[in-house]
Amino acid sequence: EPGAAAMEGSGDAARAVADWRLALGTLCSVLLPVLITAWCSFQRSRRQLLIRDIFRKSKHDWHYTDLFGQPSYCCVCAQHILRGAFCGCCGLRVSERCLKKADQRFLCKEIMMRGTAGAPSSMPHHWIRGNVPLCSCCIVCKQQCGTQPKLCDYRCVWCQYTVHDECMVDGLRTEDCTFGEFKDLIIPPYYLSAINQMRKEKRTSYEKVVPYDRKHWMPIMVLANTRSGNNMGETLLGEFKMLLNPVQVFDLSKIGPAKALQLCTWLPCNSVRVLVCGGDGTVGWVLDAIDEMKIKGQERFIPQVAVLPLGTGNDLSNTLGWGAGYAGEVPVEQILRNVMEADGVKLDRWKVQVTNKGYYNLRKPKVFTMNNYFSVGPDALMALNFHAHREKTPSLFSSRIINKAVYFFYGTKDCLVQECKDLNKKVELELDGERIELPNLEGIIVLNIGYWGGGCRLWEGMGDEPYPLARHDDGLLEVVGVHGSFHCAQIQVKLANPVRLGQAHTVRLILKSSKMPMQVDGEPWAQGPCTVTITHKTHALMLYHSGEQTDDDDASSLSE
Repeated sequence: EPGAAAMEGSGDAARAVADWRLALGTLCSVLLPVLITAWCSFQRSRRQLLIRDIFRKSKHDWHYTDLFGQPSYCCVCAQHILRGAFCGCCGLRVSERCLKKADQRFLCKEIMMRGTAGAPSSMPHHWIRGNVPLCSCCIVCKQQCGTQPKLCDYRCVWCQYTVHDECMVDGLRTEDCTFGEFKDLIIPPYYLSAINQMRKEKRTSYEKVVPYDRKHWMPIMVLANTRSGNNMGETLLGEFKMLLNPVQVFDLSKIGPAKALQLCTWLPCNSVRVLVCGGDGTVGWVLDAIDEMKIKGQERFIPQVAVLPLGTGNDLSNTLGWGAGYAGEVPVEQILRNVMEADGVKLDRWKVQVTNKGYYNLRKPKVFTMNNYFSVGPDALMALNFHAHREKTPSLFSSRIINKAVYFFYGTKDCLVQECKDLNKKVELELDGERIELPNLEGIIVLNIGYWGGGCRLWEGMGDEPYPLARHDDGLLEVVGVHGSFHCAQIQVKLANPVRLGQAHTVRLILKSSKMPMQVDGEPWAQGPCTVTITHKTHALMLYHSGEQTDDDDASSLSE
């Protein structure tokens, strides 16, 4: 019996040990993956913090990507890489582990030359090895570069010339850079250095500074709204920084146009061209900043404005020949060529004053600046509904197609509900002081430009009736009426004509009763009884591109 008890005790101990081993093994099998995951997550977070710290302190414009768009090789270790960091200014590409070395070893584009004695009028090429653009040719042997599957060949970050490894000679390394095809658009770093030094010495005779004295120099500034329409602004910023001096490229989500345009005061009078990348609202924002320059006495530095349409409607861009929308189909190089070749035209800008009615009207009247059009009725109602929906869920409105689909939905809804009917009984219209008898209408639209509603030639309609030509530089407004949303849709597909109410230098509209939707250049609001007065404010200097007309435009009507 004592032996049996001892054996039973040893069996219990063995089972207990086995249970402990099982529990320990189970615990390890559960905890080990968790610990490994936590360790990897910690290391990833630590690595990301280090990368962000390098990005923050670096003079390079580093961006991280999970997948490069073309075969890429690290500029430090020369290994093929699928993901890593790239500089948006000079084009360096580097693996994650070599980022710190690349940041210390390679210089980025210099915005301004520093530490130079005297006033230099030239600078050598700035060569970067590897990852040259596809289909680029060597400036020495004229053969294609970048054809070998390795880090090879060189590219100058200023003139964009490329050269084979075997064609690179010492003479090319020290040769003065010509700034290539876009030399008339680029602001050289040595120019900014010279002007900065002259400003410190309070000298203003810039005429002898190179390239100020060059006849065809027309420096460009790029102002991009990264929040416009189809979210292409971020990509365009990088592409323009690669081709130009980064100091010429501004992100309007980080710096306002009024501050950015002060660069014009460093440049020759009446020579600067500004490319606005955004919708019609962004263009209006920039034109308002240019008007502020006039108030400050900087009128001789006012630039001419071109448009790269990234918004939803883009009617002003369409009127000026820059197209109805940009989706990356035209290379950035061609856009710069178009800006160089564009002709200067004037654009009327109008003051819209809205004065509320009431016994004790103590509020100041609302004042807007109009470039495109003013309207009251169904199209303003669609814009009001669209903006209300976008403010609730802005993430849904990242595509031009989705935006237009939402407009279509609200237009269809209004065809059934007719919220703006009997407008002619609620308003009075005066053109140049003469009252106009209104037919049965749901909407009134006052036009300054040829296009309306995302590409419709509203004043022309079907084009089968004689009417005075509409221009955007003649100091006249075109006033039309529409019978409703369905009538607007018919006009857009050229199945109907608008109700042409006339042309005028001054428009006065009195809303006698009720609340109606109104809009100025796509910015809508609900308005109670009021008086709306539209008068001429000023002219804006714009650039017209004759190669992008989307309708049978009369080119002669766009000349000064």
